[in-house]
Amino acid sequence: MKFDDDEMKWKVLSTENLISRPWLNVDRDRVQLPDGRIHDEYYVLHYPTWINVIAETVDGKLILERQYRHGLGVMSTEIPAGCVEAGETPLEAARRELMEETGYGDGVWTELLRVAPNPGSMDNLCYSYHAKGVERVGATHLDATEDLKVHLVDKAEVLEMLKAGAFMQVMMAAPLWKFFYDLK
Repeated sequence: MKFDDDEMKWKVLSTENLISRPWLNVDRDRVQLPDGRIHDEYYVLHYPTWINVIAETVDGKLILERQYRHGLGVMSTEIPAGCVEAGETPLEAARRELMEETGYGDGVWTELLRVAPNPGSMDNLCYSYHAKGVERVGATHLDATEDLKVHLVDKAEVLEMLKAGAFMQVMMAAPLWKFFYDLK
């Protein structure tokens, strides 16, 4: 199916940067819609590219992490994840983040999917990978704000957790659903 997207694009009339930090930039755009309406305040959040990894050990267990998430004030069950740093490809960042957070590496890596976390107000993408046959090859090296616990969990249990809503972050749930769908 072909869509005529050009006629629906907004025109940016001006941009003002409100916040500029290493992991987040916020702009206030003044935009004009195709029908002529003008919105004086449309906020765009600029985050780096994100990655996450469904890491499967040589004995078939999935690597999960538990950590506190301050935004919601909850303990969260997640797959290893992080940001792409300057000069890295998403795959390189995924390999680095898995090693830093869990001490696991090697294996066979494939891209599962690429999604936009919230294209209405954010301009970044999230790349998800499946790393099959990873093994413990080093020590963890957590960032200053990371405080997490690593768990090795049977795939059947992870699927039940997924069905029960244990993964609150959509960036974790989406690749897990695709992973289990592809296993069929």
